[in-house]
Amino acid sequence: MIVYIVAYYVRPYCTDQINRSYFIPALSAKMFGALAVGFIYQFYYSGGDTFTYHTHGSRLLWEAFMESPLEGVRIFFAHGTYGPGLWKIADQIWFWRDPHSFSVIQIAAFFDLFTFSTYSATAILFSVLSFVGGWMLYLVFYKAHPHAHTVLAICCLFIPSVIFWGSGLLKDTVTLAFASISTFCIYKIFFERKGSIGYIVLFILSLFVVYSIKKYILISLIAALIVWISSAFYFKIRWAMLRILVVPMVFIFCLGLSYLSITTITEGDKKYSIENIALTSKITAYDIRYGWGARSGDGSGYSLGELDGTWQSMLKLAPGAINVSLFRPYPWEVSNPLMALSALEGLVTLLITILVLVRVRTHILKYVKAEVIFCLVFALVFAFGVGVSTFNFGTLSRYKIPLLPFYWSALAIIYSTWLRDKRKSVIAQGIE
Repeated sequence: MIVYIVAYYVRPYCTDQINRSYFIPALSAKMFGALAVGFIYQFYYSGGDTFTYHTHGSRLLWEAFMESPLEGVRIFFAHGTYGPGLWKIADQIWFWRDPHSFSVIQIAAFFDLFTFSTYSATAILFSVLSFVGGWMLYLVFYKAHPHAHTVLAICCLFIPSVIFWGSGLLKDTVTLAFASISTFCIYKIFFERKGSIGYIVLFILSLFVVYSIKKYILISLIAALIVWISSAFYFKIRWAMLRILVVPMVFIFCLGLSYLSITTITEGDKKYSIENIALTSKITAYDIRYGWGARSGDGSGYSLGELDGTWQSMLKLAPGAINVSLFRPYPWEVSNPLMALSALEGLVTLLITILVLVRVRTHILKYVKAEVIFCLVFALVFAFGVGVSTFNFGTLSRYKIPLLPFYWSALAIIYSTWLRDKRKSVIAQGIE
């Protein structure tokens, strides 16, 4: 009730007459998704990450805070370290020594202060965070393409798997939300030229949160943001010949700056440094496929080929990795009910992709603008990364959700803009 009251109060300040009708339904869908995750983990999986974050994580921090606020704050900022009096609680928090997962526990513990550590209420607040990120991402694309307001709302707010896996008390909710918020901040700073301190601080905070939880998402996002800003300046060049001449320079600039940024982000990281990321992908993929993924016994494993821990073996599997992230599992690969839903969504994604390629055809480059390039770079780079390092459809259905709003939005912008121009052409011919 409190969430809805606040939502109705703030809605006039972040909507207009066109998109206002999507606001409350999108928030409701996110809240439904957050509760659905809890039900599925409780009654289908009989436990899982979301309860590990809460029951064996944030609730213990909340109880410590209720007993002694100073002690609770000390434990909250311990972040996986051991000190006087911490051994007892550290042994109870399953993700104590995993800094990426402990960051989610910290966020949940903060929400627990307002919900008295009630799982469902804390999950609702996670859904609100997810909604805020999704709405900000929607506004970025909506402001550039208001004619596509309905289809963009679907892409950013109503994709089923994103609602389910990206709304509850999970890592994916937090990382997708803050990746979307950082996109909004970049749009405000560089495209609307509203470089206020608030947007800059929020951008830095968003990147830090993504960095703290899933560094590989930040790698894909930083590269895509650099390409977005560079391509926006490129499209401002009016002389066609000059555009052709500067393409190699823009490409080299984006590649060089992305490499520099990524090496800076991953410096000193044994898992995600440029030198080790290929080996990390191999270890992760085989561990999920043949380790705990195989022990689940759900028959949802897949293989793209052999990984030997080198970049060459990874790049060879790039087409298959992108394909598996976007379009698989195929219907004949389904082995359980959740896989059936994932297969249906993959089939829809494939059909939409074919529709856009077939209908727009030779005119497609005309509609590939800066924001489309940004979406495709992030989606495809991320699809390659998670596809080549997962090897399990069940896990992949969760890991891939950050790419779906961006990929679907890119297709939506291309197709809706082409359709609008086609309609204008028909009307003009009719008038003549």
